Amino acid sequence: MKKEPCPYCDKDESLDAFGYYAFNLSVSTVYIFKEQSHYGRLIVAYKDHVSEMCELSKEERIAYFDDIARVAKAMHKAFHPDKINYGAYGDTGHHLHFHLVPKYKDGYEWGGVFLMNPKLKMVEDKEILKTIVDELKKYL
Repeated sequence: MKKEPCPYCDKDESLDAFGYYAFNLSVSTVYIFKEQSHYGRLIVAYKDHVSEMCELSKEERIAYFDDIARVAKAMHKAFHPDKINYGAYGDTGHHLHFHLVPKYKDGYEWGGVFLMNPKLKMVEDKEILKTIVDELKKYL
């Protein structure tokens, strides 16, 4: 049986299309989303290839949500959003991951659901993305 392609596992051009590796946490990997209509938007992907929360043990689930909460706390300190939206999808990419999307009252899409990839502020420059990562890491 052929393995399903997965950008989080394969770390190939399919990942390069939307994200930039930032760093590892206890049970997850953080990626900065290249589409930065919401400054600081990122993805927290579980370290192993699982599709559903129910595939994790209670301890793994707690550790994963601790990683997500740790990143969200750092996002609040680094970027000062008015709210962080959390999205867990996977209809087409079956690897457990959460989008953490900082929302700003005077910013794009305040008061509505965030668009997956509006392509309004695509950041391809890795130095700019690294700056976002460095800001965030100050608070981890």
